[in-house]
Amino acid sequence: MKSGIAILTLAYVLSQFYRAFLAVLAPDLTADLNVTPADLSRASGIWFLAFAAMQLPIGWALDHVGPRRTAALLLGVAGGGGALLFAVASAGWQIDLAMALIGVGCAPVLMASYYIFARTFRPAVFATLAGVLIGVGSLGNIAASVPLSWAAEIVGWRGAMTILAVLTAATALGCLILVRDPETVEGGKRGSLLDVLKIPAIWAILPMLLVNYAPAAGLRGLWAGPYVADSYGAGYVGSVTLVMGLAMIAGNFAYGPADRIFGTRKYVVLAGNLAGTAILGVLWWMPVPGLVAATALLAAVGFLGSSYALCVAHGRAFFPPHLVGRGVTLLNLFSIGGVGVMQFATGPLFTAAGGGVAGYQTLFGAFALALLAGSIVYAFAPDNTN
Repeated sequence: MKSGIAILTLAYVLSQFYRAFLAVLAPDLTADLNVTPADLSRASGIWFLAFAAMQLPIGWALDHVGPRRTAALLLGVAGGGGALLFAVASAGWQIDLAMALIGVGCAPVLMASYYIFARTFRPAVFATLAGVLIGVGSLGNIAASVPLSWAAEIVGWRGAMTILAVLTAATALGCLILVRDPETVEGGKRGSLLDVLKIPAIWAILPMLLVNYAPAAGLRGLWAGPYVADSYGAGYVGSVTLVMGLAMIAGNFAYGPADRIFGTRKYVVLAGNLAGTAILGVLWWMPVPGLVAATALLAAVGFLGSSYALCVAHGRAFFPPHLVGRGVTLLNLFSIGGVGVMQFATGPLFTAAGGGVAGYQTLFGAFALALLAGSIVYAFAPDNTN
């Protein structure tokens, strides 16, 4: 069990890397492939939408095939293959296709871990376990900052991505060997997506999941790179994204046990996301506040925007055992799908605003409004700390 969770955690490190690395490689990709920030925004959105589109099929596969084969097959074939395609890409459409494949490959990793947690451990500790997994897995965010920048300087971005392709395939093989499927639900009772949707409580939680991760993921995964390069110089991109990545790790560890400390999941998530809305509002008001202030504000967005695991734990508390696979993957679909939709939307928004300072100001405002809307709906959700 421990070795299986360890290899799934390594796989999740890769998943976090792949959703964040474009911010650092953006200048190289622009120079070599003549792609624009809007093009990379689309590519990033494709990763998230491909990831999201796989969630419902993965929910079925977790319940019927098990997490071991589901994670190993998709990560090895689609994830490793997509990374290799990225390494040899010579045009923007190949980057898009590679990101789609990588998104499909990364899609089962976190849910396979959550599925094992939900079937093996008490619901009361689910949020803590989920937060720790995401916190450790977020080392991928760190790897996709200064270390990736160094690697790209030493072996080139193509060489770095080739190494990542090999590591991804090796990790998938490790999943096949080390992961153990949990026991099936007693009586073999199966649930459907319709059964999940009949649970009233989740309807106020889903809008929060749709937007709570989007600002942190969108900025750290892509926009922080061009924003820092345009506002303060490309030489600061690695350092600023590193700080934001560290803040996201700290946020995951902070949110993880917060439900047990404060006796509530709902109000911890709500308070954090309203605070995140306020920070984004400051960035909208002052889009270029100076390098130190901008770094601190982006770090705050990352820290406060790390409530995903606690929000999923809130929703998971309403699912009976036979609906865990379908239910948790539905929650993840909304979270990752929301990031994908926002990434697709932010490219045209940035362009329509004329790019530059006005473009980034528009992005900060859009993220703030989306987060505020999700928080308002979430305020009506029932609390549950079971």
